Amino acid sequence: MAQNAKVTVHPAFPVGEISPRLFSAFLEPIGTMVNGTMFNPKHPTADEQGFRKDFIEALKQTGLPAVRMPGGNFVSAWQWKDSIGPMEQRKAHLDPAWHQYILNDVGHDEYLQWAEKVGTEPLYTVNMGTGSIQDAMDIVEYTNHTGGTYWSDLRKKYGHEDPYGVKVWYLGNEMDGPWQLGAWDKNPEGYGHKVLEASKAMKWIDKTIETAVCGSSAPFMETFPDWDETVLNKCYDVVDYVSVHHYHSAPPGDMKALLGGSHYYEDFIEKEIAMIDLVASKHRSPKKVMLSFDEYGAMIRPLEALHPGYGRYNMSRNHYRFDPNRTYVLHDPDNMPERTFPGGDMIHVLSMTSIQLALLRHADRVKIGCMTGGLGALAAANHDHVWRSGAHYAFLDLLTYAKGTSMETKVACETYDMPGYAIEDTSQYTGMEGVPYIDAASAWNKEQDRLTVFVINRNEETEYPLTLDVKGFEGYHIAKATQLRAGDLEEKNTYENDTRISPAEIADCSFENGELKAHVKPLSWNVFVFEKD
Repeated sequence: MAQNAKVTVHPAFPVGEISPRLFSAFLEPIGTMVNGTMFNPKHPTADEQGFRKDFIEALKQTGLPAVRMPGGNFVSAWQWKDSIGPMEQRKAHLDPAWHQYILNDVGHDEYLQWAEKVGTEPLYTVNMGTGSIQDAMDIVEYTNHTGGTYWSDLRKKYGHEDPYGVKVWYLGNEMDGPWQLGAWDKNPEGYGHKVLEASKAMKWIDKTIETAVCGSSAPFMETFPDWDETVLNKCYDVVDYVSVHHYHSAPPGDMKALLGGSHYYEDFIEKEIAMIDLVASKHRSPKKVMLSFDEYGAMIRPLEALHPGYGRYNMSRNHYRFDPNRTYVLHDPDNMPERTFPGGDMIHVLSMTSIQLALLRHADRVKIGCMTGGLGALAAANHDHVWRSGAHYAFLDLLTYAKGTSMETKVACETYDMPGYAIEDTSQYTGMEGVPYIDAASAWNKEQDRLTVFVINRNEETEYPLTLDVKGFEGYHIAKATQLRAGDLEEKNTYENDTRISPAEIADCSFENGELKAHVKPLSWNVFVFEKD
């Protein structure tokens, strides 16, 4: 008999305000996300710029708040000035990051105009690898200044009379990584000083913008958190966010390790926040720099060979190598290969939402979250069609209900231990004890008198009787209770049937004296919405 699980939320214990940008997405021109999904002039729904209107409309309906663009590793050698103006005058370049040709048919203006069509906010990444401070100044002037200067008038000449008004600017991408062009892994002080001067200059051009400095690309980095501290100590007074990334990996068949990965995210977040506040104390600053978790994901990966005896993995040595057989690829957006991923939709749903709940539990300091693959989660696509995967429904739940204030969410339930494991030399995970099978977070929208509790059952076999204690929310009743799950973990939604995995009402729940009683099925995503009478 499964032990009863209990989740308690009380109005006296808020965590912090939830930023509208917390559940956003990330876009980079690799694979088919730009060439084929976003942009295909030969598609039947293509507009005058070659954008697929079916994809735009699908995203528009979700209310996606923001997208970080246009990269990614790609941006560290991208020359934005060669991507504007008439198509016949644009310059094609090699992209050494992903070994592809960049024709610049989707350029700076196209990215921003696509965001306008979707109705989402662009969060823009500038080149701090091979790019200069002057380039960063010019791009802000071109993008945001009203007119009367060379760059702002050039924007008008190229067809966009009004400023784009981009508010958030990322000063580089993963600059601690030796895989990055123009990396600063061996010179954090140099990068910190460049950010200091770039952010200062950009804000002198547009005082309304916010900037983000790169922190660590993963908690596995040999330099974490010292590199981050050194960088931030140089530029603390002129930046608003520290940008961090992480991709969690689990061995094949180990769902406990996959879904328990959110605990590694929380550990990373808490250490990064501690580092930020340490630097603030050194600067005697009342300012709070926030966290932007703008690339994240979780995946099953096969175990690779380990190389014991060499000490810690030498990240630099591994990336300073050259493959003479590697060639550059020209992507044809109308030749979009079918992409398949191992496992069904629910694996994606649960691995994605477990991380998103971790971000929600730290909403007081994590103000931006951009999911890698978030666009595909909201609007799955192939060469011809767009449809709703199982992940669409869970992501939409968060976009709809995770608003207002994040609340402390106490969980009492059965737990399990995760032994330590290593996917390869870099991704080595220490074990964790006492991981709860029930994962939960909550949001209180005071303006709408609505409390929402999100619950994941990580257990593969056991259904748990669940008690939700919301006695402190007087006058509230249960308005909605839904569950998302699949009978088969290999099951996927398709264009022909995109409701196969979709939310269903939880029929066997009751609410009395401030307590809801329900059952949560194995490997399920559950949403409980309470509203005031």
